[in-house]
Amino acid sequence: MNRVKQWAACALLGIVLMPAAAAQDWDALSDAQQQVLQQYADDWAELPDARRERLALGATRWLAMDGDERALMRQRFDRWQTLSAERRAVLVEQLRKFRELTPEQRSELRQRLRQFDRLSPEQRERLRERFRSLTPEQRSEALERMRERARERRSTRD
Repeated sequence: MNRVKQWAACALLGIVLMPAAAAQDWDALSDAQQQVLQQYADDWAELPDARRERLALGATRWLAMDGDERALMRQRFDRWQTLSAERRAVLVEQLRKFRELTPEQRSELRQRLRQFDRLSPEQRERLRERFRSLTPEQRSEALERMRERARERRSTRD
């Protein structure tokens, strides 16, 4: 079972987090990579190049992790597995949109998340409730106002 979790975390990393690199033949993988990816050994040559690339990179990354990092990845993968297919699709789409942002926009978004995380649980919940209580039109307007303020902040920094 531990092997399955190792592979799963490796595959998740390879599929979601890593960019593509050169496709590799099975024999070109290190012994350690082959061990992590053992369940693919028989079918490796038939896998699409992009999938082999992601898996090889994920295995490399997995092998570079210490025990705590691997435990965290296993935990994240277990949580991912409990999500419905619909929720996973939403998260994959959000990740795709995040990757399309400029570096400045990603930085701004991360900063806002840190600010939100610094709020007390009660403040965060009040903010969520306030947003939920808005009509779709009001939400759109509020989001546009936030975007405009972010643009103004960026222009004053430049």
